[in-house]
Amino acid sequence: MLVWIAGVAALITLWTRFGAAAQDDFTGSDPGQTLLNQHFARQSGDTLTLAIESQQKVTDPAVKTRVTEALAPFSHAPHVTGVDEPYTTPGHLAADGHIGYATIQFDVSGAHISNGEATALMHDAAAASGHGVTFSLGGDVVDQAETPYGGASNGVGVAAAAIVLLIAFGSLLAMGLPIATALMGIGSGLSLIALLGHVFPAPSFSPIVAAMIGLGVGVDYALFIVTRFRSELHEGAQPGDAMVTAMRTAGRAVLTAGSTVVIGMLGLLVLRQPLLNGVAIAAAATVAMTVIASLTLLPALLSFTGTRLARASRLNTFLGGKVFGRARTAQATAGAGADNQARSAKVPAAQRWAGVVQRHPVSAALAAAAFILILAAPALAMKLSMPDESAQARGTMGYASYATMARGFGPGFDAPLIVVTKGHAGAASLRGAIERTPGIAAVTPPVVSQDGQATMLIAYPATGEQDAATNALVNRLQNDVLPKDAYLTGPNAGNVSFANLIGTRLPALIGVVVALSMVLLLVVFRSVVIAVKAAVMNLLSVCAAYGVLVAVTQWGWLGHALGFGEKMPVTTWVPVFLFVILFGLSMDYEVFLLSRIREEYDRCGDNALAVGRGLAATARVISAAAAIMVVVFLSFVLTPDVSVKQIGLGLAAAVLVDATVVRLVLVPAVMELLGPANWWLPGWLARLLPDRPAQVAEPAPAPAEVH
Repeated sequence: MLVWIAGVAALITLWTRFGAAAQDDFTGSDPGQTLLNQHFARQSGDTLTLAIESQQKVTDPAVKTRVTEALAPFSHAPHVTGVDEPYTTPGHLAADGHIGYATIQFDVSGAHISNGEATALMHDAAAASGHGVTFSLGGDVVDQAETPYGGASNGVGVAAAAIVLLIAFGSLLAMGLPIATALMGIGSGLSLIALLGHVFPAPSFSPIVAAMIGLGVGVDYALFIVTRFRSELHEGAQPGDAMVTAMRTAGRAVLTAGSTVVIGMLGLLVLRQPLLNGVAIAAAATVAMTVIASLTLLPALLSFTGTRLARASRLNTFLGGKVFGRARTAQATAGAGADNQARSAKVPAAQRWAGVVQRHPVSAALAAAAFILILAAPALAMKLSMPDESAQARGTMGYASYATMARGFGPGFDAPLIVVTKGHAGAASLRGAIERTPGIAAVTPPVVSQDGQATMLIAYPATGEQDAATNALVNRLQNDVLPKDAYLTGPNAGNVSFANLIGTRLPALIGVVVALSMVLLLVVFRSVVIAVKAAVMNLLSVCAAYGVLVAVTQWGWLGHALGFGEKMPVTTWVPVFLFVILFGLSMDYEVFLLSRIREEYDRCGDNALAVGRGLAATARVISAAAAIMVVVFLSFVLTPDVSVKQIGLGLAAAVLVDATVVRLVLVPAVMELLGPANWWLPGWLARLLPDRPAQVAEPAPAPAEVH
């Protein structure tokens, strides 16, 4: 315990002093951006748009004076290289004359502009507004300042997990151990993220995603070990023996489950995208630290508790004993009456439920599969796009700027496409070719660099950044319109290129993650059927999450209730993250359930009985674990960032479906239909795989007959 405290303190100290800054550029190597940096240094940094809307025309002398005075503070702001006024820059005044804009050019990227600097500029815009003229500032820097990643969701998630654990265990001590273990694991993991960022740069949302996953799995892993340890104490085992059994069974399952989550996250490396590599390393490191904490720190903490976890608490009594700790200790059993002995023979509700499913396996399997497929059906209509300012919360300055510019210049104004070419010959013909492309609203006149080595022009689509037509336009320009020495660059073009990369490499990602997870399960359970079945059921859970996400975000079902102000496409990188995260998390419950079923099967050799006993032994703890994950993930719907909201919603939906429909209906039904074939393993493969560790020698007591 002391080693853990010292280690986490050291890591946090290193984090605060030497942590790497976040990077949010998903475009990777961009020859067009390289040309801009070399020949248009003034335009190589980030830009902000100051939208101006006036009751009188913007060209009115009184309004012009106010606009000129309002632009003065922006010209002297840090890192600003220039301000393009609406009166001197062609195209900066709308046709109706009541809307215009100024462009604020920086010499650094948005990652180097602090939230404090952005807030000061927003304050200047708000202070200049009034008396019929409104100034609103928009851009990525403004969006980040108004809707930062994180917020109160972490605290809400921890509090919600604590409440679920308190109800489940009925004990403050048993509740505190998983929370403390998870927080130590997350603290060390987040510190490693910042330090590894020097080698694997990660975007600014990676810590919040890593914390979300780490909190969910960290509490769950500790929960499974504490539950098994407490169960052994209730059976009369001494603390040392209870610890050995808990670590040999639940601890081994935690190691397997955590490995699948790490494998899933590292699957992002297949995409070979620098920032996604950083996210993969960040999340994998956090999960790995929570696993290590569960296997080392938690046993140390449990060693201080002795037999106290076996005692019934006042809260347990208040809750009627309907918690994990309701089983009797050996001392209590010695003095129990006949009534208690009769109740001990009662078959648990979960085992009775398994019996019902196993008596009607075909109907149960078809009903569960149909329900999941109905949830997954909306995924066929999924549209992907990076969120623009139209997805910002109403009332923010970023959305106000977007709405003003859309009214004056059309929805495509927030999706400018920068075209840069070497030299300046043929610039006029290039502009004409772009203007004639269907879907283009306007193209600025060519601008030649001071050294005459490059030319730049900006094309504005007729549709918004989140419109599928804009993505198609970008691909058409790159493939059919631009010559070889001309490059399409800028944030919108980079987002489309990123989406194309995801679509090209996603099949390889899915194949690698599924194959590695199946190999791991094959080694652990020594069954080909179990490995294949687990992969298929996890894919069903992922598809259900995709369907729910599309229904809420794109179609608007319950969108306002869940904090999505408007209908919007799914963020480009969200489905990839959901897949790698959910495949690992879904495997968690599969591992914990199948570990106990395999343990019972090795004892009795009866497939149906093993399924019933395994489900009875794990149903309550899996339900509590799922409840913890659902409330933790739903707490991230409270964050202002829409992409993080989507991740939280998708994870919560998938875990809920996985822990109920899949584990309580589909798994027992399919295992009943397969019978002894569940444990099929070819002889040649059995000789290659390592042997399973020896199981408990004594047979489990036979349950009462179910009528």
